[in-house]
Amino acid sequence: MILKQLSEAVGVSGKEDAVRDLILPAIRDHVTNIRIDPLGGVSALKAGTRAGALRVMIAAHMDEIGFVVRGIDGDGLIRFSPVGGVDERILPGLRVRLGANLLSGVIIWTPIHQNRDQNSVKISSLRIDIGAANKEEASGKVSPGDLVAFESAFLELGGGMLRGKSFDDRVGCSLLVDVLQAEAYPVDVLAAFTVQEEIGLRGARVAAQRLKPDLALILEGTTAHDVPNPNSTLDDDTGVNPTCRVTGGPALSFMDRSMIAHPGLLASLKETAEAAGIPYQYKTQLGGGTDGGAVHVSNTGVPTAVISMPCRYIHSPTALLHQADYDSTLALIKAFLHRLPALNLRAS
Repeated sequence: MILKQLSEAVGVSGKEDAVRDLILPAIRDHVTNIRIDPLGGVSALKAGTRAGALRVMIAAHMDEIGFVVRGIDGDGLIRFSPVGGVDERILPGLRVRLGANLLSGVIIWTPIHQNRDQNSVKISSLRIDIGAANKEEASGKVSPGDLVAFESAFLELGGGMLRGKSFDDRVGCSLLVDVLQAEAYPVDVLAAFTVQEEIGLRGARVAAQRLKPDLALILEGTTAHDVPNPNSTLDDDTGVNPTCRVTGGPALSFMDRSMIAHPGLLASLKETAEAAGIPYQYKTQLGGGTDGGAVHVSNTGVPTAVISMPCRYIHSPTALLHQADYDSTLALIKAFLHRLPALNLRAS
């Protein structure tokens, strides 16, 4: 499993080079037709064992959320803006890495002793401290336009729980690598490691237009809010939709803000899981979006479904996922690809 290396790599939207450099050698001996598109996305073909096989696009995005340097104050502190969806409340005190040299920094905020508005955190009031004494010193190390990523190490917590950054969507990339490294399938697998998903599904649109698949599966890391409700009693966690639960197996989506899952694909994924005894669950929160939003409306339309890995605390430097969910998700993808030629993918 390549997840550790992928998680620790820095690949903020628009500069996914380090992630791509890990993926290419991992898949090279298992695929053909490797292409890097003008935006930096990777596509490849794992040919099926049947002539005239269905062409199945499997997509996972390489990019992660982060920040971009906007400017430098006179005191050497760095102003920045988000790249992708960032929860401002978690930022004060976090360690970050800046620019191509991965310079260390810390996000700072007015100390609680001096801040009268303690209930509000705005990025406009935050700065990154790299230890520079003034603007001139900082300017020699950082420039406007430099990208900034969370600093976080991958860690096995025990009991199968794994911690790391960028599980959205390095876990999808890891799963796709495992799919490509496995045995051949009776369908053509069109792998797409996409870019710039976090800022508008941009790389997926390019990949789908070029690959022209018959159908598509999107691999994602999604929110598992299966934690106690702070507003409830210890024995009552009602009132909060957990979206999905860690150790509940892969999460299948009905719809989100970017797409409605193809009913035939969704039903077939469910049937495959039940036939193989693979645990699964439904994603019960309909917000967010995935690369499927761009893929399903590409060309003349592509039947698309999303398989997500439950991850706690995504879009943070310390997300959590469980090895059992990873194994179940990989098993479902493989089983579905093997059963696909015999399935009836009804439209409704």
